[in-house]
Amino acid sequence: MGKGDKKSKRGKIHKGTFGVRRPRIKKRPRTEDQINPNKRK
Repeated sequence: MGKGDKKSKRGKIHKGTFGVRRPRIKKRPRTEDQINPNKRK
């Protein structure tokens, strides 16, 4: 249960991988795009 453990969150941070314990953070759409989705330049 440390940096060498591939299944723990700390191990995933150390190795630079993602999974159930460390999911990727999804980008939220900007508020401007939510209000006017068709008004892109």
